[in-house]
Amino acid sequence: MEAGVVTPLAARVARLPGLDVKPGEPLAPLISVRVGGPAEALVRPRSADALVDLLRFARDEGVPVTVLGGGANTLVGDGGVPGITLKLPADVFPEALDVGPAEGRVTLGAGAAIARLVNVMRGQGLVGAEFLAGIPGTLGGAVTMNAGTKNGECFRVVEAIEVATADGVGWWTKAQVPHTYRHATLPPGGIVTRVRFVLPKGDVVASKAAMDADLGYRKRTQPLSQPNFGSVFTNPPGDHAGRLIELVGLKGHTLGRAQVSTLHANWIVNLGGAAARDVRGLITLMQQRVLEASGVSMQPEVKFVGAFLP
Repeated sequence: MEAGVVTPLAARVARLPGLDVKPGEPLAPLISVRVGGPAEALVRPRSADALVDLLRFARDEGVPVTVLGGGANTLVGDGGVPGITLKLPADVFPEALDVGPAEGRVTLGAGAAIARLVNVMRGQGLVGAEFLAGIPGTLGGAVTMNAGTKNGECFRVVEAIEVATADGVGWWTKAQVPHTYRHATLPPGGIVTRVRFVLPKGDVVASKAAMDADLGYRKRTQPLSQPNFGSVFTNPPGDHAGRLIELVGLKGHTLGRAQVSTLHANWIVNLGGAAARDVRGLITLMQQRVLEASGVSMQPEVKFVGAFLP
């Protein structure tokens, strides 16, 4: 797939109402590790109705839909992404705020940055989501992968999620959405459109201090100043992926212009001009070396999207 090419499918999608469609749009600038080919059709819906119509079209026509949040924890293949690549704008779905004397409910659009929740929390005297501060990406992505740190995970503060499918839009409570470490099971074909969080009132000064301390630690121990997609692998039970990778001597190892970070071995950085095949090659090498040395099968946290070229 080549950038700028308008395929017959992209032309059909562009004729659907209520959508902003960019055929053959390069995706690397939208991906935090800055690699990958173009989307056959990058689509931003302008309303919930337009999103449902798009999902119905995709279902009826058998067109694959790939959801692109903030581009974190995502690796796009050099061959690009066929079908529809969906990116929800931050301001399409309405926000809501209901703050009482003891707690507050904050409803935000899935296309909003995770930082939006942190900012609203701080401005309303709420606490409890400090562990999400500094995590890149969107709230929809945070829910879908149950994002978090050693201090907590997204579903700890989620009350309900709004989901769009080809049949419409509806709310699901946290209990109705099975979730585990770094994963949530959405309804088939479902796209998160809004998230409702419930947070207690608390000590905002202590909350800010905790967030500042955590962000300071991350800046010292993670390569936040270089293009990356966050942690490559989930931590095996009772261990740390970075420790296992470092034990097999891969910290700092390069392939093409991709490198296992010298700061944290469970991160891969783009040194400038890396290809997706370089990054995926490093991931495969890390898995193989750790499996041979320790018998641990490393599970990627990163999502692989599109066509990967040899």
